[in-house]
Amino acid sequence: MSVWQEIWATFESEFADLPNAAGVTRVLFRLLLAALCGGVLGYEREHRGKSAGIRTHMLVALGAALFVLVPEQAGMTMSDLSRVLQGLVAGVGFLGVGAIVKGRDEGHITGLTTAAGIWMTAAIGMTAGMGRDATAILSTLLAWLVLAVLPHLAGNTGPIAVARDDDEPRVQSDRLRKTDDADQPSDHV
Repeated sequence: MSVWQEIWATFESEFADLPNAAGVTRVLFRLLLAALCGGVLGYEREHRGKSAGIRTHMLVALGAALFVLVPEQAGMTMSDLSRVLQGLVAGVGFLGVGAIVKGRDEGHITGLTTAAGIWMTAAIGMTAGMGRDATAILSTLLAWLVLAVLPHLAGNTGPIAVARDDDEPRVQSDRLRKTDDADQPSDHV
């Protein structure tokens, strides 16, 4: 075997993880579905001016799909894959923590919805990566309803007075500032 034949054989073996058109189609579809689902949620967040937008959500979903897709291709058992899933869930939790900001006022916490959205997006990406396409689409629809429709149904009746420990009332929105990141500026990450 000549050196060039050996180089070519090595090159071919490096691309052996997708040996046929069916394998390429399967991987491409799962990754595109994950990115699309993440993009739907990211578009909603970006449209509302939140700090994590389309690119962030698409990358989280795509990365999560890839983290489960590659071990599946390698023939990992479901019990081994469960450890990958556990690590992924914990790791994305740390990413979400970076979106949470506590203000000087103890009642002013922002970014919780963004953090939860990133976590949900990772779960949807894992679902798409595992080939559970209908579940990924349904989950995306439900998450979008929670993010886009539920705030309109809950309404906002205006500010209310909330007593503080020092007995001086302060005005706080009844939109539950501890659970919504409505005041978070956008940097469209």
